[in-house]
Amino acid sequence: MSPESKKLFNIVILGVAFMFMFTAFQTCGNVAQTVIRSLNSTDFHGSGYTSLAIIYGVFSASNLITPSVVAIVGPQISMFVSGLFYSMYIAVFIQPFPWSFYTASVFIGIAAAVLWTAQGNCLTINSDELTIGRNSGIFWALLQSSLFFGNLYIYFAWQGKTQISENDRRTVFIALTVISLVGTVLFFLIRKPDPENVPGEEESCDDQDMEATESGQNNVTKAVDAFKKSLKLCVTKEMLLLSVTTAYTGLELTFFSGVYGTCIGAVNKFGTEEKSLIGLSGIFIGIGEILGGSLFGLLSKNNRFGRNPVVLLGTLVHFIAFYLIFLNMPGDAPIAPVEGTNSSAYIRPRWCLESSEKSIGVATTLDQQE
Repeated sequence: MSPESKKLFNIVILGVAFMFMFTAFQTCGNVAQTVIRSLNSTDFHGSGYTSLAIIYGVFSASNLITPSVVAIVGPQISMFVSGLFYSMYIAVFIQPFPWSFYTASVFIGIAAAVLWTAQGNCLTINSDELTIGRNSGIFWALLQSSLFFGNLYIYFAWQGKTQISENDRRTVFIALTVISLVGTVLFFLIRKPDPENVPGEEESCDDQDMEATESGQNNVTKAVDAFKKSLKLCVTKEMLLLSVTTAYTGLELTFFSGVYGTCIGAVNKFGTEEKSLIGLSGIFIGIGEILGGSLFGLLSKNNRFGRNPVVLLGTLVHFIAFYLIFLNMPGDAPIAPVEGTNSSAYIRPRWCLESSEKSIGVATTLDQQE
């Protein structure tokens, strides 16, 4: 296999591994609060929202030290170990306890920081200036398809269910744990890319012996240098400006990955399909991400005015999306009890309207018979 083919193979494996892992994790996050709401009527008392807060809080703090970890351990082992923690978090839902649930949230926050730092490293060492755009596109297309497959399973598995039984919960999370482990094992298929030697120059045996002798010192030096660079990068003008949009991205990610699905599953006026609609929502979010990423990628590449119109278009789409959610979701849906909410938003669900029409029709028929 040629060096370029090996690098492309690595990118595809990286994307497929993340697709499996996040098919499991994003589906888990989408249904977590709905599942926990049904569990809170038992001895378990926890909150999916608290778990997400712990995960992303620890994730943010851990990003300062993860470059040092990846520099010492290497991207492949870093991603594998992180994948094991992701699988552990999902497996907690098979038989959850509050202490294991929140402990796993802390570990997955650290693992997420390591995972994404290692992913960026792996993508970089398998790309160059000519292939970085293509490789990033391949990776993100495979990653975002994870929203489609996992939520499609939820849509069919929970169709017609108004409550999530213990059997349903265990079946779903055993399947998701296995899927996550498959993605984790795939990281071992990534091969180390061939070193690019300058023509006419060969590495001598003495140089190789010196590198082997100094490898321990080099690892410590790499770790310290990576930490220093992280601190310096935090206070640059570009990062400070970017932190505003990054903070918004975090809020938006948390909303669609954990809150919006919970809201849908709590609205009783969606009828017997309320739980399966969580999966359907995730499917359309995944389709939107793939189509939106492709569209904005083409616009930013071909637009002679630069990236500003693309950003403004994305902002407009976000305003429209959140306004439609505001019209459709009752205000108490995110914190509704296990029984759900009977409140209505500004737009009433079609199922509710059909039920009202049927009730009126039955009442009219009874009146005529009397």
